[in-house]
Amino acid sequence: MNGAKKAVDLAHLSRYTGGDTAINAEVLKMFNDQAGDLVSRLRGLLDARDAKTWKEITHTIKGAARGIGAFPLADAAAFAEPIDPVKDRGNASLAVNALKTEADQVEAFIKDFLADCADRTP
Repeated sequence: MNGAKKAVDLAHLSRYTGGDTAINAEVLKMFNDQAGDLVSRLRGLLDARDAKTWKEITHTIKGAARGIGAFPLADAAAFAEPIDPVKDRGNASLAVNALKTEADQVEAFIKDFLADCADRTP
């Protein structure tokens, strides 16, 4: 796996999946399918000026990321969660950029993990 390997703590995830590679892959794929969309929605909320949905989405990302062991992404979401995108658009925009960066790292990790799983499948 490439430099994105610290993006997800597989030992943490494995505590919930029993270390089953197929289950890890399934959970990571489901997370990946949703995380990018959620981060993209945050950018749209900057223009919509919707602080309530901002908090809901950042909270969802934070919890889901912690669940799979994507702690840097969870930390970025925790930082973004209390920001009011209506009153503090500048910091909200910076927070979205940080979330995007971390989400990209998680996506790269998951892509590599899934490719490694596929390589091991007979």
